[in-house]
Amino acid sequence: MTLRKFAGLGALLSIVMPSLALAADEVAAPVLNSGDTAWMLTATALVLFMTIPGLALFYGGMVRSKNILSVMMQCFAITGLISILWVVYGYSIAFDTTGMEQGVVNFNSFFGGMGKAFLAGVTPASITGPAALFPEAVFITFQMTFAIITPALIVGAFAERMKFSAMLIFMAIWFTLVYAPIAHMVWSGNGGLMWDWGVLDFAGGTVVHINAGVAGLVACLVLGKRKGFPTTPMAPHNLGYTLIGAAMLWIGWFGFNAGSAAAANGTAGMAMLVTQIATAAAALGWMFAEWITHGKPSALGIASGVVAGLVAITPAAGTVGPMGALVIGLAAGVVCFFCATTLKRKLGYDDSLDAFGVHGIGGILGAILTGVFAAPSMGGFNAATTDIAAQVWIQCKGVGFTVIYTAIVTYVILKVLDMVMGLRVTEEEEAVGLDLAQHNERGYNL
Repeated sequence: MTLRKFAGLGALLSIVMPSLALAADEVAAPVLNSGDTAWMLTATALVLFMTIPGLALFYGGMVRSKNILSVMMQCFAITGLISILWVVYGYSIAFDTTGMEQGVVNFNSFFGGMGKAFLAGVTPASITGPAALFPEAVFITFQMTFAIITPALIVGAFAERMKFSAMLIFMAIWFTLVYAPIAHMVWSGNGGLMWDWGVLDFAGGTVVHINAGVAGLVACLVLGKRKGFPTTPMAPHNLGYTLIGAAMLWIGWFGFNAGSAAAANGTAGMAMLVTQIATAAAALGWMFAEWITHGKPSALGIASGVVAGLVAITPAAGTVGPMGALVIGLAAGVVCFFCATTLKRKLGYDDSLDAFGVHGIGGILGAILTGVFAAPSMGGFNAATTDIAAQVWIQCKGVGFTVIYTAIVTYVILKVLDMVMGLRVTEEEEAVGLDLAQHNERGYNL
């Protein structure tokens, strides 16, 4: 009888144990969250909306009428080019963690591996996120939109004078050697150089805005001033387009910042709130600074203030509170106004559409102030920021590294391309306008 009991128990266990093991596997396996997935799909569309049509209209309205198509064409071409490069190797350089080890500085601290080249291993079942809750395909596309808008921002610095062919090759090389490595250093996780330093960059203050702003400054210095600058009037030809583009950027930026929470959660909600507060404060800050300085507020000024606030809150969006956002926004509006007008005039460089004055300066300011207002004692939500001075130093270190790395590599790329193929259109082509000279089209046939 006893033997029968043991035999029966053994048979029962042989049936139950595989079922228990299967149940354990099912519990441990990541489960896709439809809410997070829906939000990330929406955020991805919003960020792409920032470049086309948002940035294309914002920049297009600020150039002269003979160059509107050239600027829009550059935005569209960059969108196509970077999308393909991101799939082929960009995503892998930025987010492949092969060879990375926390606290160890090696080649993979700067540059990701090639394990994800051509999106190897990515299937409909691939899941990613903070808790592996949404499809990796969505994460890839979301980050692709960041990679698209960053080089597109640089266009504003050299608008109206760069050859289209040179622009395409420059953007491809710059994306490979500057954008993807900086994204890897900041966002790839343990083992990434600036990640290990503790640099706070929630949605791209360093990766996107300082990166693009500094590259833009270098580009406008290497190419030189537009013919007739600054004595010839070069007023924006359609500020209506610029205001519409700024509105699209403002709306799309909720995907940029709130989407960087990578989930539909409280962090995303707070990121959305502080983005609105900082942007509104910066728009008013720029407007009143201009009003006091020049006697009248302008539409171009308030549009520029909007973008300055969006830029400055980007690195801080996931860690600062509402009052921190208010201070960051006001500071960005006032500081960027003086840098984009007074500083540019005094130094004499031709940053056509203020890519450096807004994105470079706004990104630097926002990155540094993140170190202050992320602290819980200042109303922030980053529990690790207990020593404000130490975090500010870390932020300054990240800013300094990005500025130096981007400036040097961008300069080398441009100088080599200039020697090989030339960067700039001829004086005759510049006088005619890039729409006709480079694309054989007119923006307006009246």
